[in-house]
Amino acid sequence: MCIIVFASDLPCQEEPIILVCVAMEAHISDSVQTQVALNVPAITRVIIEGIQPQVDGGRFPIKRTVGETVSVEADIFADGHEVLAAALRYKPVSAGAWQETPMRFFDNDRWRGEFQVTSLENVVYTIQAWVDAFATWTRDFLKKYEAGQDISVDLLIGAELVHSAVRRARGADAKKLSDFAAALTLLSSRKMEPVAGTVRSAELAELMARYPDRSGATSYPVEFRVIVDREKARFSAWYEMFPRSCTDDPAHHGTFLDCIERLDYVAGMGFDVLYLPPIHPIGRKGRKGKNNSFPPSPDDTGSPWAIGGAEGGHKSILPQLGTLADFKRLQKEALARGLELAIDIAFQCSPDHPYVIEHEEWFRRRPDGTIQYAENPPKKYEDIFPLNFENEHVAALCEELRSVVAYWCEQGIRIFRVDNPHTKPFPMWEWLIEEIRRQYPEAIFLAEAFTRPKVMYRLAKLGFDQSYTYFAWKNSKWELTQYFTELTQSPVGEYFRPNIWPNTPDILTEYMQDGGPPAFMSRVVLAGTLGANYGIYGPAYELCENRAVARGSEEYLDSEKYQIRIWPLDQANNIRWLIGRLNQARRENPALHSDWSLRFHPVDNEQIIAYSKMTPDRSNVIVGIVNLDFRYKQAGWVQLPLEEFGLDPNQPFEVQDLLTYARFQWQGPRNYVELNPAQVPAHVLKVR
Repeated sequence: MCIIVFASDLPCQEEPIILVCVAMEAHISDSVQTQVALNVPAITRVIIEGIQPQVDGGRFPIKRTVGETVSVEADIFADGHEVLAAALRYKPVSAGAWQETPMRFFDNDRWRGEFQVTSLENVVYTIQAWVDAFATWTRDFLKKYEAGQDISVDLLIGAELVHSAVRRARGADAKKLSDFAAALTLLSSRKMEPVAGTVRSAELAELMARYPDRSGATSYPVEFRVIVDREKARFSAWYEMFPRSCTDDPAHHGTFLDCIERLDYVAGMGFDVLYLPPIHPIGRKGRKGKNNSFPPSPDDTGSPWAIGGAEGGHKSILPQLGTLADFKRLQKEALARGLELAIDIAFQCSPDHPYVIEHEEWFRRRPDGTIQYAENPPKKYEDIFPLNFENEHVAALCEELRSVVAYWCEQGIRIFRVDNPHTKPFPMWEWLIEEIRRQYPEAIFLAEAFTRPKVMYRLAKLGFDQSYTYFAWKNSKWELTQYFTELTQSPVGEYFRPNIWPNTPDILTEYMQDGGPPAFMSRVVLAGTLGANYGIYGPAYELCENRAVARGSEEYLDSEKYQIRIWPLDQANNIRWLIGRLNQARRENPALHSDWSLRFHPVDNEQIIAYSKMTPDRSNVIVGIVNLDFRYKQAGWVQLPLEEFGLDPNQPFEVQDLLTYARFQWQGPRNYVELNPAQVPAHVLKVR
């Protein structure tokens, strides 16, 4: 007797080991053979792997907005040569039954299917695939038939396959399949001429595809998630404004009611999100004076990010700004002008914050007994106490922070810019955002995290809908091309939605300091066309405020973070006209409403960058061309992929500049451009 034992040689697979026993001598009794147990796996022949899109094997969701499509690809194959079939399965998380759409083979065992998200509810999706016995039979039968071989038995096999589908079918479909099965049986005995016509019947193929035999199907074991947001998570134009500076008198602290007077100005530039820095009481202990000086003078207003005082904390409003009723009136007036208010969530406290008194356990104490203030050595922020999440009361702390966001949701706010989220624990944010979105699915969270790339990406994965970027420091053609290709054409684009800001109250780059109005114009065009989401800190931006507190610093001189600023909105160098036309172009051209289609194009001048966006049906094509040199006029030849745009490369076509309204007749893929920074250093061209 010889017993051969075969064990799996694939230790990385979680498949059971196969034991095969072979009796080589006939006289070995059955009782002896059955003493050796067989551990044989269930046989599923189809392999599904390489599914995209997915994030970290399904640990995190991908992102879409209502109306967008999820296009799913996978490697699907099996042993042997049978025909395969596959279905992309998807459903809202609250639904019980799956919806399905067929997947189609397109290249090298790669399959693709897609579905559209139609409501503001998160979705899950997965794949199921199987051997399609009927399609395999049809393929092989027709080969035999065309070769003149005997097909009588094959017709009976086909009849059996169709007859088995009758049991899976419903209503009139069952009757039709039964008739087809009978016809195939009849043809097998009579060898009638319409054999091929019956087998090739499109109706029969459709019916059999509708009721396939999935008894041996492979179902992928992971359900991938889709976070579905409203459109504004994908496409928005933000304007940041300090309410206290909505005044013409430095002795008069601006109020919410004063902000209402500024709304037409902001809306007139075409923005749709008005973001207000923290509106809460400001602490007095450790307060910073003008230009971050210390100690302050008695009339210094302090930093809005030093939150909390005798008047209250994160659920309170700075009395000088007005009341909650005033805030709601501002909100109502803004919405009437197409502006949605966004507020700042900054989870930190001034030394005067009620939390410091009522929940001392939420802060870290130093050996000398004092509470640790915020530091980023050598910088010191004596006016801010960071929260300590490494304490036994962390659950109560997290619940309180959730309640802060929920409170402002109750007041009608649905957009939050979150300050420094990378300095708080990742699990806290994942939990908090999920809790808020469960009750307020239309909530949008923007992560202000200028930190390391992997940290920024992690925050996006765990729930932040939009993210700040490194755009402010990307100035050359190579830098911009590499960075935005990564953000939009790599797997990063499935979960990281960039919100492009050329400036913030903390960031006045050297490029902007040196470049003056030409730099401000080129950077806002880049921001508003490279990114579907973008924002500016105004009125500093449109007034081209480029004075730094010191050379080598990115801090503004007389920074609005520490004082009230009076902005002369009617001064001659206000570039709001350009910003208004840019935002109009964004609104009117769907190609600029997303980032998926962004592609860069060759220009024979390193100081000029060219790129395009277009809608899937190519009905709307926008080409951006920007002079990156704020000093000198630059010229070059731009090469465009006209066939990809749906244009005949042998025919002339027209482009219209949406910034200046000039029209140009172009011919062929290579065309000449010339951009003068003293005038308008960019084209936003609509291809006609």
